[in-house]
Amino acid sequence: MTPLFAPKIILTGAQMLFVAFGALVLVPLLTGLDANVALFSAGAGTLAFQLITRGQVPVFLASSFAFIAPIIACNQLYGSAATMGALMAAGVAYMLLSVLVRLKGTEMLHRVLPPVVVGPVIMVIGLALAPVAVNMAMGKSGDGSAQLVAYDHAMWISMAALVATLVFAVFGKGVWRLVPILAGVVVGYALSLAFGVVDFAVINNAQWLAVPAFSAPEFKWQAVAFMIPVAIAPAIEHIGDMMAISQVTGKDYLKKPGLHRTLMGDGVATSLAASIGGPPNTTYSEVTGAVMLTKNFNPKVMTWTAVIAILLAFIGKMGAGLQTIPVPVMGGIMILLFGSIAVVGLKTLLKADLDVSEPRNLVIIALILVLGIGGMQIGGNEFALQGVSLCAIFGIVLNLVLPSKKQSPVQG
Repeated sequence: MTPLFAPKIILTGAQMLFVAFGALVLVPLLTGLDANVALFSAGAGTLAFQLITRGQVPVFLASSFAFIAPIIACNQLYGSAATMGALMAAGVAYMLLSVLVRLKGTEMLHRVLPPVVVGPVIMVIGLALAPVAVNMAMGKSGDGSAQLVAYDHAMWISMAALVATLVFAVFGKGVWRLVPILAGVVVGYALSLAFGVVDFAVINNAQWLAVPAFSAPEFKWQAVAFMIPVAIAPAIEHIGDMMAISQVTGKDYLKKPGLHRTLMGDGVATSLAASIGGPPNTTYSEVTGAVMLTKNFNPKVMTWTAVIAILLAFIGKMGAGLQTIPVPVMGGIMILLFGSIAVVGLKTLLKADLDVSEPRNLVIIALILVLGIGGMQIGGNEFALQGVSLCAIFGIVLNLVLPSKKQSPVQG
């Protein structure tokens, strides 16, 4: 067995962080969280996951895209501290799911959360933020209320970032195909420098070495009720990620260490991250792809990926540098990113081979999409359900109460 301190293990671990880095820091940059805290919490969460799964699964956990829209909305409604408390509760929901899986098996999950619910909920997660992506691509703030970068410069920057991202995603070879977000950031940032829209003041004021800006959570039941339903989609996605890494390595991680352990690890990592002000964690498909390319299936690689992430979190000027990335760079990448999330939801429906014209399926999918994307809100100032949370609850209830029937062949 390869020792933990073998140079090959350390170098491969650094490469895995390079693959994950763009996506890892994108979430805090979009949600107003601290990028250095996100790095620290990704590393700490991965180490916690390894401990719970007995160091058997070669995966890296970092910032989850599924929570971007809910974090932004929850911040606006209840504040950042309450949002962190709500995200901790979402992690606890993962833990409870892991207990149910241990007691009842995975069939229970599929019965309560079938593709007809999960698919459109994932689509809402992607499409609900489409206006934010477009506004930022045009140089505006996410809500469109302020012009932060001149429109003509913003369009050149955002489209360059978008083109670079899709070129690397579609035409990239080897490890380069796994870093499209990082490529988009580099190209967009370079063009931003050429247009003179980058402000380096924050870097000059930052220290080289600094403790990440950890923050404590606050618990409000309204925020918790808002956030917990959002955990549905990432929990189901986690099962897919575990199946993917199982296929890559030739080992069935759903049986050993068991889905209940991997779900528990994901939940603990998410709660741990939120407890210090970081975004919720999830298993990274980009890193799974890198594992497949390198053929290095040793989980110790991810130990070093986690350790390096934690060490980088204490470089103050790096976090400050990430804050200088102009809004149009993020907007250009987000256009592709959020669309891709919606496609994952569509793929979930297609893979299930559902007859979407069948009245029951049609009603569930239609209501989830319209309530989620349309901005429907139920409640008032004290408590409100809206967006992903509202449509997820509607979808689950409709799936449980509407009578089901066996799918009959579609007549030609």
